[in-house]
Amino acid sequence: MRAPYGWVRACSRRTTPHRGSPRARRKNTGSCPRSFTKAPRPATGDDLCEALNRPDLARLLGTPGEIATTASGSNNTGLLTDGKVAQPEAEIMFDTYTVNLSATYNELSTAQRVKLMKFGDEQDVKTLTVLGRPAVFSSDHTMKIEFSLGGEGSSGPVEQGPLARTLSVALDPKDRGGYFELTVWSKSGALPDDIALRGIAEKVLPTISERT
Repeated sequence: MRAPYGWVRACSRRTTPHRGSPRARRKNTGSCPRSFTKAPRPATGDDLCEALNRPDLARLLGTPGEIATTASGSNNTGLLTDGKVAQPEAEIMFDTYTVNLSATYNELSTAQRVKLMKFGDEQDVKTLTVLGRPAVFSSDHTMKIEFSLGGEGSSGPVEQGPLARTLSVALDPKDRGGYFELTVWSKSGALPDDIALRGIAEKVLPTISERT
């Protein structure tokens, strides 16, 4: 029997829903790889989850009164980097929207990423400045994945899901490499406006500790 399909932007995870407070119970999905122990230390999935899992997040998204159903943090590493690039992420799910916050600690500047977007699938690319740092909005499709449960049969094919809207912000004002990504999507395809995403970034990013 197959589980209902879900929309994911990168990797998927399962957490136990918890209702009863405006903020969902946090769940960490793994220990820190070696790239998280090197100085200067990057933020962890727990750090990002703590910053994103705000009691006013639903209001900032334009859906006041909604309660987060899941919250999770993961200590991932970048693809094809042999575990050398830390890429933590956190995800908060509401009935209307799913919000993902990730950080990538590499040497790629936002200016370089904007140039690369010209050759990718990103849509509606728009550059701006957030918290005095170079930033860029972009849209890309999520992936629609159907999971198999209990080992019966195979999972369904990967299909194109609704658009997700992402705000990428450089880790520092000098744009020396690395970036945060704040991404929002929904099953219906509805998205909050860019002003809402920028407002969330301006609230959340300053609460993430500097690298030490």
